[in-house]
Amino acid sequence: MNDSVTHGRRWFILASCCLSLLLVTMDVTIVNVILPSIRHAFGAGISGLQWIVDAYTLVVAAFLMLAGSVADRIGRRRVFLTGVTTFCIGSALCGLAATTGQMIAARVFQGIGGAMMNPVALSIIANTFLDPRERARAIGIWGMMSGAALAFGPMVGGFVSDWIGWRFVFWINLPVGVVALLMTLRFVPESKASIRPPLDLPAQVLSGMSSACLVAALIEGPDAGWMSAWTPVLILLSFLAFSGFIVVEVSRANPVLDLRLFRSIPFASAIVLAVLCFAVFSSLLFLNTIYLQDIRGLLPRQAGLRLMPLAIAVMVAAPLSGRLVASRGARLPLVLSGIGLALGSLLMTGLSVRTPEWQLILAYVLVGIGFGLCNAPITNAAISGMPRRRAGIAAAVASSSRQIGASLGVAVAGSVRSGTESRGFTDAFLATAHPVFWLAGTLGVAVSVCGVIATGRRARQSAEKVAAVFS
Repeated sequence: MNDSVTHGRRWFILASCCLSLLLVTMDVTIVNVILPSIRHAFGAGISGLQWIVDAYTLVVAAFLMLAGSVADRIGRRRVFLTGVTTFCIGSALCGLAATTGQMIAARVFQGIGGAMMNPVALSIIANTFLDPRERARAIGIWGMMSGAALAFGPMVGGFVSDWIGWRFVFWINLPVGVVALLMTLRFVPESKASIRPPLDLPAQVLSGMSSACLVAALIEGPDAGWMSAWTPVLILLSFLAFSGFIVVEVSRANPVLDLRLFRSIPFASAIVLAVLCFAVFSSLLFLNTIYLQDIRGLLPRQAGLRLMPLAIAVMVAAPLSGRLVASRGARLPLVLSGIGLALGSLLMTGLSVRTPEWQLILAYVLVGIGFGLCNAPITNAAISGMPRRRAGIAAAVASSSRQIGASLGVAVAGSVRSGTESRGFTDAFLATAHPVFWLAGTLGVAVSVCGVIATGRRARQSAEKVAAVFS
């Protein structure tokens, strides 16, 4: 990728990348609304349904850094095309699955393809739009697609499930994937890093193991018991794997993730913010999808329509965030993002069967605005100041943090639902969901505080020092 890419072609490249993002990101949430149909078809338990959701996001998170490294080494376009193809095959297998185990395996296959697409596409964007202001706008559009795909997932899943059948929720990925393949072949040039980055397989395995064990503990804890043997063992394994990852990276002369990057306060804050924002959004979306169907008694498509204000708010806020980052910096959108997430969550803390529609709409709009505003400054902080040859890794770390946050959010929210089966569902669900909403509101405040820290004078100085080291 170089400066010779024409202005018009750059935007076609962005469109190709956004189509891939639409596929990868929508599958994070589109499955939520069809979980009752899958449970009926397969006789799946609650933990099985949680694994159907999180098997995808966990695999994406585990393979993102590896995919970024491979793409920088052998060619971003080549890995991107492989990812689209793998994802489409996985989607077809999901639609053909006959058991819970087959569905989980197909979701893993989907996740492998998604891991090859997401960070590589962002790396392509970073190496195509070289002007900082133009890149901020492109990232804003990227963020809009990401947020809209997450928000529109339940609505699309609901309509397709009601009108055609739940299996078509996966099969609709195939025509979109074909269009993305054709556009990539036509418009996206091949690009590689000037210096081949390391693969560092031990670190990849340890980071993936750490995330998987933590999420497994949260999912299986309610059924197995929080004080049973397996839950503490999984948490301990997660801690040991994470510690091993740090030891491996510190001891290597050329690590896949140079930990010196985290001396940059903006970069480190971007990772924390990605986890916080996606955990809040994913948990709220998961719980509200259940609330609208199981408590309010709505059909899947009706539940999807109720979430439309959230989706529209994300689509409006995301490009606005990109413009704010380009014109005024990252502080304002990050602070407003935290305020939106916190206020929206707090409006849900008193959720009941008779909660008025206006309160739900206001809560969804505030959450949508908060989530839409966060993506552009997070991404911009993650890749700004990084050497272009390391763009794939920087993008992969940011994307991996998003997926880990989404996995944790679903795991916590799903744990709430698991604990309600032995009691009256409505009362028990509402009573146990309210603390999650309070937690989400607290994390929203933390987003604003982290945004202030990430954009202060000391943060800028730390980023300059890190940039000087890597230059």
